[in-house]
Amino acid sequence: IENLVNKDVNVLPIMSYNAAATDTRFGEAHDFIKRIENLTGNKVIKTITEAEPIGPKSLTDILIVLPCTGNTLAKLANGIYDTPVTLAVKSHLRNQKPVLIGVSSNDSLSSSAKNIGALLNYKHYYFIPMSQDSPEKKPFSIVCNFEGTYEAMLLALKEKQIEPIIF
Repeated sequence: IENLVNKDVNVLPIMSYNAAATDTRFGEAHDFIKRIENLTGNKVIKTITEAEPIGPKSLTDILIVLPCTGNTLAKLANGIYDTPVTLAVKSHLRNQKPVLIGVSSNDSLSSSAKNIGALLNYKHYYFIPMSQDSPEKKPFSIVCNFEGTYEAMLLALKEKQIEPIIF
C-alpha cells in the first residue's frame, strides 16, 4: 500500500472480515486498520454493505487483491461473494474493469492450483508475478512479487498480463 501511495495511487482499502478483526503474531488488527487509513487517507471497507457500491458508483479503476489467500482464490474462481473482498471484486467486475491478483498461499501448488488456473482463464483477471518462496521447506507455497505490484497494475489497466507470471 505504501509503495502505491508513494506513486500517487489513490488506494481504497478493503479488508476481509478476518483481516479486519483477527490479531495475529504479525500484529493487532486495529493497528493495521489505523496504519492503512493513515497511509491512504481513506476509511477501510470492512463489510459487504460498504463494498457493494464499488461497482454501481464506479469507485475503482482496478481492484487489487493483495495478498490473495487460497480461500479467496477459491471463492473468486467459484463465484462465491460472501466477504467484503469477494463482493468488492464482483461489484467492480460489473464494469468490466481489471482485477489484479497477488497470490500468497501455502497451498498454491496443491489444492489452490486449480483456482489459479481457472482465474487465469477468466476475462479481466490478471496476476502479479509469483514464485515459490521456500521450495525446500514449503514445496506447495507461492508468494507474489509484492514489489512488482505497480508495474503489473499499469499493464492490467491496459488489459495486458505482465510476463513472466512465474519467476
